[in-house]
Amino acid sequence: MLRHVVMFKWNDDVDAAHVEATRAALEARVSTIPAVADYRHGPDLGLADGNFDYAIVGEFASVDDYVTYRDHPDHQAVIVEYIKDRVSARTAVQYEAG
Repeated sequence: MLRHVVMFKWNDDVDAAHVEATRAALEARVSTIPAVADYRHGPDLGLADGNFDYAIVGEFASVDDYVTYRDHPDHQAVIVEYIKDRVSARTAVQYEAG
């Protein structure tokens, strides 16, 4: 199992409505990608200073499935429409998960 974790910080002008629209878009579009074994995401709860604002954790049966998701047009559309120009920082990691 491969796990993909991505976190980002929103630009200062991103409001709660946009965060909710992003969450809804991720739910709607990722559900169309059969290569995704599990997908969880959401905004930070604000329990500690310095955290990133949003996290996404996806699980995939193989590297090939991850690449299918990464390059899938529905996934890329969410990035372009909701994320790319609206984040000030992004970090990600992929690792083997039990």
